[in-house]
Amino acid sequence: MTTAADELIALDRAAQDLLFRAARTANAFTDEPVGDEQVRAIHDLVRYGPTAMNAQPLRVLLLRSTAARARLLPYVSAGNRDKTATAPLTAVLAADVDWHDRLPELFPHRPGARDWFTGDPAGREAQARFNAALQIGYLLVGVRAAGLAAGPMAGFDAAAVEREFFPDGRHRVLLLMNIGRPAPDAWRERLPRLPYEEVVGTL
Repeated sequence: MTTAADELIALDRAAQDLLFRAARTANAFTDEPVGDEQVRAIHDLVRYGPTAMNAQPLRVLLLRSTAARARLLPYVSAGNRDKTATAPLTAVLAADVDWHDRLPELFPHRPGARDWFTGDPAGREAQARFNAALQIGYLLVGVRAAGLAAGPMAGFDAAAVEREFFPDGRHRVLLLMNIGRPAPDAWRERLPRLPYEEVVGTL
């Protein structure tokens, strides 16, 4: 059934439902693999999401092998460990704090932009975390657009995961995301959402 509100959204209702209304955070997955081609297609879609100064600091490490997953699991909280062990794919999502090194390529109309951040590591990290968080949001919606489900998780020892997988010291791990086809028992009940009137103000 199409409503008046649907006519104000460019996407058809099925696409809206796929990305938002019917989409849920998955806690269990089937054993169907997630192929490299699927991940590449998701990236090719979501890489166009905006970031400040076109910084694009998000870095994604895909853990496919049993050995790689075994390295991660000791640092994952008990409540997240089993679903991470059995998900077809786990992505470690990190922010590159030296993202400014790519500005001559990614922000070429300001040739001196890289130098603005060279002596400001704290400012670089803040920008890296903020913009990578934006990109994680795009990635989550992109996973849904591919017909898959995402299970983002913050319950893990980020410092330990950084030492284990990013010993170069230039990455800050922000989130883990399990990705795959949802199992029949993947969902919890939908939690409440705040109404428009409590979220949006007008001056």
